[in-house]
Amino acid sequence: MAAPKLMDFDKALELYEPVLGFEVHVELNTNTKMFSDAPNPANEKYHAATPNTLIAPVDLGLPGSLPVVNETAIRSSISLGLALGCSIAESSRFARKNYFYPDLGKNYQISQFDEPIAYEGSVEVELEDGTLVTIPIERAHMEEDAGKLTHMGGATGRIQGAEYSLVDYNRAGVPLVEIVTKVIIGAEHRAPEYAKAYIAAIRDIVRGLGISEARLERGNLRCDANVSLRPRGQEKLGTRTETKNVNSMRSVERAVRYEIQRQAQILADGGSITQETRHWHEDTGTTSPGRPKSDADDYRYFPEPDLLPVRPTAELIEELRAALPEQPVARRRRLKAEWNFTDLEFQDVRNGALIDEVEATIAAGATPASARKWWTGEVSRLANNQNKDAAGLISPANVAALQKLVDEGTLTDKLARQVLEGVIAGEGTPQEVVAARGLAVVSDDGALIAAIDEALASQPDVLAKIKDGKVQAAGAIIGAVMKAMMGQADAARVRELILERAAQ
Repeated sequence: MAAPKLMDFDKALELYEPVLGFEVHVELNTNTKMFSDAPNPANEKYHAATPNTLIAPVDLGLPGSLPVVNETAIRSSISLGLALGCSIAESSRFARKNYFYPDLGKNYQISQFDEPIAYEGSVEVELEDGTLVTIPIERAHMEEDAGKLTHMGGATGRIQGAEYSLVDYNRAGVPLVEIVTKVIIGAEHRAPEYAKAYIAAIRDIVRGLGISEARLERGNLRCDANVSLRPRGQEKLGTRTETKNVNSMRSVERAVRYEIQRQAQILADGGSITQETRHWHEDTGTTSPGRPKSDADDYRYFPEPDLLPVRPTAELIEELRAALPEQPVARRRRLKAEWNFTDLEFQDVRNGALIDEVEATIAAGATPASARKWWTGEVSRLANNQNKDAAGLISPANVAALQKLVDEGTLTDKLARQVLEGVIAGEGTPQEVVAARGLAVVSDDGALIAAIDEALASQPDVLAKIKDGKVQAAGAIIGAVMKAMMGQADAARVRELILERAAQ
């Protein structure tokens, strides 16, 4: 199939006004699932479980099994609603959303329809240049996740061309909160940036609350991005598409830009936009058609007869409100000032989603500058090489301990990088890796002088140059000594000793 024509982004914005909306699913990290006592794979300690081992009868929709609401999930949902500035419903009700998928054992999903737990809020979002925008929230409602299909036998891993599919019900019943924005107008040329910044804001909020791992690459946080265009000057909204389950902030940004360009070209050519779901393809940077987008009536919602309404007390709501952490925007601005970082330095930390790690490393004894250097530098480089998340590669305590060894003179920066690799490889703490590998800096002046004398003997003219005032010539001897000592000499001390011998 030929790739669709795309209009230049700036040209598209001249002709059409982009209108956005986002639906974000947050997997809660409760110990058990939303309506059963099966372990919750969204919780870090269960995420790598063997398929179809974290299940209970209600997750499979077996006859006679009845749901029971997870109280912790209710509390987490209320906390999230409060953090989003929402009102909390005095009474909210679960409903059955009827549709068939092979990974939905009951043939319906327990969700919330016209009585959500939280409604009418807003979240403040910070763009890359520091501009603050307010995203209006329509609702945040509770529901359960479906299972997961793995398509086998094809070349791409997608259902097209697959020979068969495998169903894993581990994820069925995982507690979700779905956050739905109101229509977002006024983003204009910054629409893709709005998308990225909004997802980052939701991730920071749920991490701050401690209610979700919020790792997009694992699906703890998933975004459906709605995009429509309307001709300049027109009041009526255009037909929207919904790009499903985009799993990175960069991808959300790219998907919104792509849809604006794709839709603009179709409209300019006299075509019409189909209201449908679309799939994002990371490898090609494109979207493709999914299924026609259903309206609420098509799901035949009706109240869940096996569950009572949720009626949180005013005391519970105020208890959870009082426990809310600092808002992400305010926290970032406070930390940037406390750490004395430039805009660029702080942006590096934020882009890497490493604010928590840097803060914890500083709390463990490192300076802000050294904490930033390790996390945004060598740790991130090794994480990228291994296709892993930097935050999960090493603990902040070990990064601080590594820097302490450098500050004490036990390690040079070069040796510290070797120690870091050992810690990440599971060889122990920085101190244990230093001892096991014998990587400590040689501080014995006698050993250093012997290496210096050997280097001078092999380059007799260098000493004369140093004595004549050409101090830069010492670099050749320092290099030779470092090589002889396998990088474990203190270069500054070696230089001091060379100059002392030249002065004799």
